[in-house]
Amino acid sequence: MTAPVGQRTHKIAAIPADGIGPEVIGAGLEVLEALQRRSDGLRFEITQFGWGSDYYRKHGKMMPDDGLAQLRLHDAIYFGAVGAPDIADHITLWGLRLPICQGFDQYANVRPTRILPGIPTPLRDRGVGDLDWVICWFPRGTEPVFPPRSEPPLSMVF
Repeated sequence: MTAPVGQRTHKIAAIPADGIGPEVIGAGLEVLEALQRRSDGLRFEITQFGWGSDYYRKHGKMMPDDGLAQLRLHDAIYFGAVGAPDIADHITLWGLRLPICQGFDQYANVRPTRILPGIPTPLRDRGVGDLDWVICWFPRGTEPVFPPRSEPPLSMVF
């Protein structure tokens, strides 16, 4: 069956993983479902992957050996959070997050941050437009090359 003209299905790999990840990914997927219901031409095909600390406890690794090949079949990766108190950080980082980042040349975790109208916030004395940040996090081992210390950086956001 072919998609109607103007309709495209976006294949998304969802990896809730650990901690707050399942809650965040679950809420985000609800938003995508609502968006899909309200749109004539927007469709999502979600594949959930149960990789993370629970997977590690059962299999001794954070994801299967062909994990990156499975992810390559998708248009986007929707990643939650990874880590557990009983598993060393280097195992979760090097076993799941960094292979994905490095395997797909994803060097920055970019998170836009804004105050939205009607949403209660600890910054209640501020208004729309008072906070408009983009937070960039570079996972260890994936940092872009910065100029030597003797040269001033062109632009950096912290």
